[in-house]
Amino acid sequence: MAFDFTEDEIQRYSRHILLPEVGGTGQAALKAASVLVVGAGGLGSPAALYLAAAGVGRIGLVDDDAVELSNLQRQILHTTQAVGTPKVDSARARLEALNPDITVETWPMRLTAENVDALVQQYDVVCDGCDNFATRYLVNAACVRAGRPLVSAAVQRFEGQLSTFHPARGGPCYHCLYPQTDGMAQGLTCGEAGVFGAVTGVMGTLQATEALKELLGLGTSLAGRLLMWDALSTRFTTITLQRDPTCPVCGDMERETSDG
Repeated sequence: MAFDFTEDEIQRYSRHILLPEVGGTGQAALKAASVLVVGAGGLGSPAALYLAAAGVGRIGLVDDDAVELSNLQRQILHTTQAVGTPKVDSARARLEALNPDITVETWPMRLTAENVDALVQQYDVVCDGCDNFATRYLVNAACVRAGRPLVSAAVQRFEGQLSTFHPARGGPCYHCLYPQTDGMAQGLTCGEAGVFGAVTGVMGTLQATEALKELLGLGTSLAGRLLMWDALSTRFTTITLQRDPTCPVCGDMERETSDG
């Protein structure tokens, strides 16, 4: 089977192509795929870098912030020279320098109920690495409506967590895990609680791994499971998640699945 790769692309992706689970077919699938990265910060930086390195053909970056000096302890997409510039512009330059064969789309805006659906629908998978619950709820609901897998990560201090939410294939959505009435939905931001920089690198890289698995149909998805990492004890813990049948976001899907 012939694949539409240049000689440079064959060399660039040779270590992927050598993997029987990926091969030329999988690499071609990545080239045709698209991922939206929400937040070009501590989590979005490593996630976007590895998605670009892997050859995901189209990557969208949404963030309305500018680079600050305090970001550079963990947000490895950006440089000291980029301080004061829009994060999406700094990120795009870095990703295009890493892999000029991909398309990087920038969305320098804050997600709202009015624009989130149109944006999410343009991509195959969404990686959410934002730093506030309001945006997480918006992105989750849009992914449920569009039937898109959502790979969501979060970090604070020395801990991180990660899950994939895809109720269309069974399992809960993000709102099932953290209802908006839950007190945890008022958690502190990194700017308030602090964060150990390398923790964002670990969780963002895991996030990219899960997104690539979704695109390739490899392995066992994290859908229905929550992975938690405690960096101080070097301990990973995985717990099983259940869908809330009364969830206002995906509850109707639960009833439709049962009726079907």
